[in-house]
Amino acid sequence: MNRSDYALGYAMALTGAMMFSAKAIYVKLIYRVEAIDAISMLALRMAFALPFYIATAVYLYRRTDNVKLTPMQWGWVAALGLLGYYISSLLDFMGLAYISAGLERLILFLYPTFALLIGAMAFKRKITRTQAIALGIAYAGMLVVFGGDVRQDWNPGMITGCLLVLGCAVTYAFYIVGGGEVIPKVGSMKFTAYALCFASIGIFAQYFVTHGAEVRHFSGETYWLCFQMAIVSTVIPTFLTSEGIRKIGPGNTAIVTSIGPVATIVQAYIFLGEPVTWEQLAGTALVLTGVLMIGRKGK
Repeated sequence: MNRSDYALGYAMALTGAMMFSAKAIYVKLIYRVEAIDAISMLALRMAFALPFYIATAVYLYRRTDNVKLTPMQWGWVAALGLLGYYISSLLDFMGLAYISAGLERLILFLYPTFALLIGAMAFKRKITRTQAIALGIAYAGMLVVFGGDVRQDWNPGMITGCLLVLGCAVTYAFYIVGGGEVIPKVGSMKFTAYALCFASIGIFAQYFVTHGAEVRHFSGETYWLCFQMAIVSTVIPTFLTSEGIRKIGPGNTAIVTSIGPVATIVQAYIFLGEPVTWEQLAGTALVLTGVLMIGRKGK
């Protein structure tokens, strides 16, 4: 690969990571606009994003070189899509009602550590001494940031928010572990497009069970922010990251995307007025160190 192609892949992965990190900012802004429940916000996000994924899925399915999925593969794609983009996203949106965007992104960024533990339990993969140290460093970093947020703005819902986002990180880790087994067989773009379509079915089903078929009306600002979140923090970074993986590989892409927590902290300071504390900086450094140690060891 020539240098310009590598630079383009790097730029795509970096831009995708920063766009993904803005999701928490959009959710917090929408909560400030009006009272809206998590499933309604998630349904609006997917209503705007779904047409792009349907178009991608149809295009890939109709290609002459398309290899059709087996019933088993369809089942795995459906299950992982529901887990990674429906249940995980719902827990994340619910948690953001209680905690800061910076703390949310840092907890969510612990998913590689959970993926490591899941691999150890499910596939009997041995955790090395270096990986064990990395786990300790990463979790210590999260506790430092949590302590800083408690000192700044304690509220009874903070524990609830942390547990919800922690559940998001765990379910996303299961999605990553399962995706690692399925994606090489079906392709990353096809997997992503199909998985998002299945996730949308779950999201809309829960929305109709919760609110019925009656159309709910929100403010124009809420619709506009949900549209931006769907395009800026969902559709575009999905395709940018997939293309980045293709150009520079998953290992390099994973390292590049470690900019996510830092990007969220900066964006939360600019757009939400969340303070940047020494605990956030120190905890973020510890979490990034631990996660990158795990990524390097597992390369």
